[in-house]
Amino acid sequence: MRRAKGFSLIELLIVVAIILIIAGIAIPSYLRARLTANESSAVASIRTINTAMISYNSSYPTVGFAANLSTLGGICTGSVTPTSATACLIDTKLASGTKSGYTFTAVAATGSYTTYANPVSPNNTGVRYFCSYDDAVVRFSMATITTCDGTVGAIQ
Repeated sequence: MRRAKGFSLIELLIVVAIILIIAGIAIPSYLRARLTANESSAVASIRTINTAMISYNSSYPTVGFAANLSTLGGICTGSVTPTSATACLIDTKLASGTKSGYTFTAVAATGSYTTYANPVSPNNTGVRYFCSYDDAVVRFSMATITTCDGTVGAIQ
């Protein structure tokens, strides 16, 4: 009698079990890495907004700081000149208010501004909440930030 070529059911089950074990180890690491990447992107975006706000204030001193993110953004090609309404200082994705699992807001007051970054889905797209104001120091909290001031932890 000839032996059939191929794998037995036991051999296939062992291979599937090994693949599931590897996936069980790899997926949590991937999710943790994605969360960390989102938080790093949020900090970089807050720094970009800080730079854009200071540049906007320097470019348009009679206006002061930009009222919101869309004012800092705008689609600027070679033939479009930046204005105080569309300054072209940040990319359109960030100006829309959502980027890399975080929502961004910027609020201007007389002689000051505050910007916030909140995870779209807390504990899924990010764990920490970030903020900054006109001193350009990025701060974070593990809970929603209502007021960005010196009592919130600073990122060095």
